[in-house]
Amino acid sequence: MEDSRRERARMSDFLQLSGRRFLVFGVANRKSVAWHVARTLEEQGATVLYSVRSEARRQSLATMLAGKPVFVCDVEKPGAVTHLAQDVSAAGHAPLHGIVHSIAFANYASGLRPFHETDRADFLQATAVSAFSLVEIARAFKPHLEPAASVVTIGISSLLVTPDNYGYMGPIKAALESSVRFLAKSFSADTRVRFNAVGAGPLKTSASAGIPGYIESYLYAEKLTFRKRNLETQEVANVAAFLLSDRSSGINGATLTVDAGLGLNYFDQEIIRLAMRAGK
Repeated sequence: MEDSRRERARMSDFLQLSGRRFLVFGVANRKSVAWHVARTLEEQGATVLYSVRSEARRQSLATMLAGKPVFVCDVEKPGAVTHLAQDVSAAGHAPLHGIVHSIAFANYASGLRPFHETDRADFLQATAVSAFSLVEIARAFKPHLEPAASVVTIGISSLLVTPDNYGYMGPIKAALESSVRFLAKSFSADTRVRFNAVGAGPLKTSASAGIPGYIESYLYAEKLTFRKRNLETQEVANVAAFLLSDRSSGINGATLTVDAGLGLNYFDQEIIRLAMRAGK
């Protein structure tokens, strides 16, 4: 009986995140992937630090993040990440057991345009915020990470598809995923820090709502999943929490696809029937 109780207690803390400390980038509201990941970590007994884009964002999240350590860092500004690492350390929050990078930005203000008409400034800005920020975060926080810390970023489920309404963010997400692999390799020279990505299928988030034509793509994607039901943000957060834990210690430089089978179901009979009917 005693052995059984011990086993149940051990399994209830399967991820063994209790007492650990994580920094989460990217909370904008309750729909954010970053918020779901942070909440999951806290439910497992971890301490979460939050990095938000601006003072205005911190004020808008004051109720949500009341009593939690919140820092401001606009990753687009040179040197901002370095200052953040110094502030986190000075506040006594280092070393960290992990970091969640859930940041992306694209300027769709001018609407949909063919990919070859992508504006240089828009492309570079989106790259700096959505991809290179991970490299800067890794470099700045390297001295402030536990030897076997885990860094997780949020990518997309497929880099081979070419949705018209995603535009130049496709190549930028490819750069993010490639950066994960190269960071995993470069950090391996003198640490056991791991870098991985969660390749998420379409989600119902505020950020996604800003993509032109996203609702139609979201509904279409739902029909392509095996279960005919799109992902819940919490399902992505669960995988991120696993990657942040030592239970995933054998996974490094990888992207775990979380899409409910979407990417494997192009020839679903229902989709075929609907497409053929529309073509008549």
